[in-house]
Amino acid sequence: EIRKYLGKEGAAPRLSHLHSKDWENTKKKVKARVNDLAERLMQLYVERSKTVGFSYQQDDEFQEQFENEFEYPLTRDQQKALDEIKRDMESEKPMDRLLCGDVGYGKTEVAFRAMFKAVNSSKQVLYLCPTTILSKQQFENAKERFMGFPINIQLINRFTSSKQAKSIIEDL
Repeated sequence: EIRKYLGKEGAAPRLSHLHSKDWENTKKKVKARVNDLAERLMQLYVERSKTVGFSYQQDDEFQEQFENEFEYPLTRDQQKALDEIKRDMESEKPMDRLLCGDVGYGKTEVAFRAMFKAVNSSKQVLYLCPTTILSKQQFENAKERFMGFPINIQLINRFTSSKQAKSIIEDL
């Protein structure tokens, strides 16, 4: 993997010869840090495996109605991801899943269906976006997609006034 070098502005990176003692020490330090991280992750996953999470209700007629209102058929990958997510949500184990894919491959619809399942089980959902523009687009999509269902959808981003944000947070 090739990545951009990130270091202090104006400072030259320290170079080592491949067979030097400095390079060997650097590799040992990195290996120790990686092993430490792996050990901490293992401990985290052992603790998570002991934790009992919330089991969301199985799909009902409202879930089916919501899903049937989507104007496009799901792709095979969307359906597979959705089946796995729903199985995770209905389990007592805390979900540990990342949904990723290129732009335009239907992640939003999968997320909206999982959100509906959560809200239908009397839970609140917080949907995060990496940019202000995307948050506005997703907000508009969500309002349209959830229209006709008694679900309150709000937006907080940098264009939301402090007063509005405070009111939304208090309503939560």
